[in-house]
Amino acid sequence: MSEVTPASAAMHQRDQVAKGLQIEIDRAVAGEATASLTVTLEMTNGLGTCHGGIIFSLADTAMGHASNAGDARSLATTASIEWVAAAKQGDRLTATSRTVATRGRNTVHDVDVVNDAGETIAIFRGQTLTLGGSVVDAVGDRPE
Repeated sequence: MSEVTPASAAMHQRDQVAKGLQIEIDRAVAGEATASLTVTLEMTNGLGTCHGGIIFSLADTAMGHASNAGDARSLATTASIEWVAAAKQGDRLTATSRTVATRGRNTVHDVDVVNDAGETIAIFRGQTLTLGGSVVDAVGDRPE
């Protein structure tokens, strides 16, 4: 991880899905985050391309870090994705999330997912709800 807030680092340390998918958090500051992964054979579908759910998970992870990096717990309430191009085994995918609108406790995020050649793979839009409370202190009953 490079430029990440303490809240983002704490959240990533507890994220078992991100660990399983080998998602790296490249940058996470309040309202902006970048996450990446390399497509493995296990991430491909029956047509030999990256499963759409993997791409969605990467984009959702980037949005989660953008919305939680300021250390105020936020959860996704809606999300949609447009798959523009196929990704294949060996591709390095990068999801960049940015806040585009905020009203009260609701925030809209746009996430662009590109491959290592800079080609757009997917466009994701999601909304989060800020619940409050510290991300750093939100341990719950998850294993460390």
